[in-house]
Amino acid sequence: MKCQIIKFDAVDWELLDKFADRTVFQTREWLRFVSETQKASPLVVELREGKNVAGYFTGLTFSKFGVKVLGSSFPGWTTPYMGFNLVPDASRAAALKAVEELAWEELKCLHIEVSDPYFVPEDGKALGFKCDFYTSYRTDLRLQEEELFNKMDSACRRCVRKAEKSGVTVEEAHDIAFADEYYEQLKDVFAKQGLVPTYPVERVRALVKHMEPTGRVLLLRARDPEGKCIATGIFPGFNKITEFWGNASFRSSQILRPNELIQWYVMRYWKQRGVEVYDWGGEGTYKEKYGCVVHRVPWFIKSRNQVVSRLREEARKMFVRKQKFLGWLKAEHAPKQDAAPLDEKKP
Repeated sequence: MKCQIIKFDAVDWELLDKFADRTVFQTREWLRFVSETQKASPLVVELREGKNVAGYFTGLTFSKFGVKVLGSSFPGWTTPYMGFNLVPDASRAAALKAVEELAWEELKCLHIEVSDPYFVPEDGKALGFKCDFYTSYRTDLRLQEEELFNKMDSACRRCVRKAEKSGVTVEEAHDIAFADEYYEQLKDVFAKQGLVPTYPVERVRALVKHMEPTGRVLLLRARDPEGKCIATGIFPGFNKITEFWGNASFRSSQILRPNELIQWYVMRYWKQRGVEVYDWGGEGTYKEKYGCVVHRVPWFIKSRNQVVSRLREEARKMFVRKQKFLGWLKAEHAPKQDAAPLDEKKP
């Protein structure tokens, strides 16, 4: 299998979007979103076996401390996977090998990371890739609505009913101001854990700007009986999979259970549009109350030398330490407030 880079402006997006294994994270608008927020260059590659097109690869390249990296995806992008779109029976292992050769030889990268929702661990291990995992939960949206609701535990179902009886309503949002509402609530989510958000509000604004016009993201507000926005959520989706990208709410209003009502809205919304899988966007045992099951996607990592590999791990540790310090600093200067139950995704 051989690779050929396609100029971004020359990509036939309509053709690519017809692939059965296509996800929202490989679409043109999502690539533009990641490119803008990560200062990275989008990359679309055609894969061929002989004269036949075997599929396509989606990723981005960027440089950090003089090290050129190919990511598809990469930690911190709030994008769980990208990877390949292949014709039936094409080998993902062969495609990964071809992209690796492209990364080293033509792109002159020193590090590569690839995550694909249809990978199996053997695809990368035989090529010498380190195999980490993106661990999440999944709900099968092919079930009937009644089955989906009954798979939630009884306490979760009561929360949905309580929200409805309390007068909480959920509405779809289409305005850029939504980003700032979401982010204010997100800061409250992280403050409960003594942290600060892992990304700035500008990232949320960029996501709304690029994705909302496509119809491939569901933006939700939950309002209390007085009309105040007390919870928000962001759920991109396309083809077979929708993703829980972010959910936030004010602690003072969680007694009304807006988050459970939002999640129930999400499942029904994407089910009605033919989506088969709801990916819950990462770990968090509180998600189990919704009746979802654990799912792991292989995340393959390789560096051209051990120094680069160690730098990557040290950078990850430094980021975690920085977030904890900033959270402590903010807490020291913030007014005290009563604690309340936390029930949001930790992005």
